[in-house]
Amino acid sequence: MLGSGGTARRGDGMRTIGKGLGLATLLACGAAQGAQLAVDLADRQGRPVADAVVSLVRADGAGSAPAAGAPHVVDQKNLAFRPYVEVLRPGESVVFRNSDATRHHVYSFSRAKSFEYVVAPRQESAPMTLPRAGVVAVGCNIHDGMISYLYVTDAPWSARSDARGHVVLDGLPAGTYEVRVWHPRLPPTKQEIAQPGVVLGADDHRRLPFALALLPDPRRAVDRERTGY
Repeated sequence: MLGSGGTARRGDGMRTIGKGLGLATLLACGAAQGAQLAVDLADRQGRPVADAVVSLVRADGAGSAPAAGAPHVVDQKNLAFRPYVEVLRPGESVVFRNSDATRHHVYSFSRAKSFEYVVAPRQESAPMTLPRAGVVAVGCNIHDGMISYLYVTDAPWSARSDARGHVVLDGLPAGTYEVRVWHPRLPPTKQEIAQPGVVLGADDHRRLPFALALLPDPRRAVDRERTGY
């Protein structure tokens, strides 16, 4: 709207610009939301399964994994690795921290990455880079019941299930996906379960259940050392 001198009134112009920015912000937020897939994981007895890794891969191969982030930390506390399963991207690094009053000998013979560190009480290892995708099984050469897994994936979308056996992946573009589920206690003959052909529309919100047949938890094994060492 023009004023008496032929110039735009500043208040009206600012209100028009503000409305335009507000609409643009709403449109951008709506576009960023995308579809959502919630995955519920339970064992054959119906109990929730924590520490499963759910990954999504598009059928057309589109999408790329996020860039490597800050170093991950796997703590050693009360003679246990925390977390039991950690999800990383190729190129990311991990630090092993020892919060116990006893030393730990952390090691892995995995193909994806082999290493060993003796970590003194209240100390931590140097950052270790995981260069490629794969599963890295980690143990302590002193305490047999200490087991952890580094799941290194280049899938564009991945997350670890919480204590309720629940994973939510959102901001997904419309398309057809394969949903992959991995857990360290799945049988060796079937270490990953896949469900292809999951179609998501632009604003879909779907739930997908998985029933997993799991082996006993090996972390309950008795340590051969039984003392602070």
